[in-house]
Amino acid sequence: MIIKTEKKSGVTVYTVKEDYDNAVLAKKLDKFLKPDDIKTIIRDDADVYTESGKLLLRFRKKMLNKDHQDAFYDNIIKFAKNVSSLRGSASGSKKKILGQTKKVMSNIFGYFDRWTPSQKMIFTKLGRKPSINVRECRFNMDYPEMYKKTIPLIQDIDRMYAKLTPEHYAKQKSKAKQTHFKIADTAFTTITTNVNFQTGLHTDKGDDEEGFGNLAVIERGSYTGGETCFPQYGIGVDVRSGDILFMDVHQPHANLPIHKKTEDTTRLSIVCYLRKNVWLNSKNKTRKFFETHNKTVKSMRRVTKQE
Repeated sequence: MIIKTEKKSGVTVYTVKEDYDNAVLAKKLDKFLKPDDIKTIIRDDADVYTESGKLLLRFRKKMLNKDHQDAFYDNIIKFAKNVSSLRGSASGSKKKILGQTKKVMSNIFGYFDRWTPSQKMIFTKLGRKPSINVRECRFNMDYPEMYKKTIPLIQDIDRMYAKLTPEHYAKQKSKAKQTHFKIADTAFTTITTNVNFQTGLHTDKGDDEEGFGNLAVIERGSYTGGETCFPQYGIGVDVRSGDILFMDVHQPHANLPIHKKTEDTTRLSIVCYLRKNVWLNSKNKTRKFFETHNKTVKSMRRVTKQE
């Protein structure tokens, strides 16, 4: 619920309080939101604070470079449309075991801290296992040139992160500097892409607790809905192409249903973050270790492909 609204330097600043307590909220977790769950949708530049003064979100319109968005989309979209059953409660599935949840077009690239089932089988077959639980993701491993073309947009998001939420950025960036397992010279180790994906109400897990979450969207075609919402506060944000949203992803959030106006409409959402265990498992490792580790993982994969 919005309890105060004011303007500062052309930005609308909202103060909000909870519409209901955590006991009610707990019953809504993992479930999909409906438009009636949200009282206010923000569509212009805004900062939102809780009544205790904590920043909940910061939203800015048309801040991202269009050429960088187009390059990101063109190079990632085929990969991003692969289906996954590894999104847990975010998929809105009643099943909680990864691999048994609802299949959605949600994928990761960059670096991750868990091996895939197929990689585990390879390690068992070869009787070997890399020394740390950090892996280069399949997209950047198999398509390095396409991966490079996604980086300018990620760097744009990184620069906006430093500008709009500098205190959170500084804490996350200090950790990113301690590992070579990151995307270019940014504060991010990992990117999640979602295509036409309505998430269930959830909190993000596995990311840096001291950092701040973010969301960018690239559209092809027309749709309504998809707003990113914090139902306990009764507010949502309509993030569209070129916009950037920074938010406290450790507060329960989800997006509203997406209603496509044409069958081929695509809403690609992009989330950049630092995986806590990627950092913990690889911090202070040398550049040589980074290069050797990645070569080892690739070589083990090539051996099985040749058989």
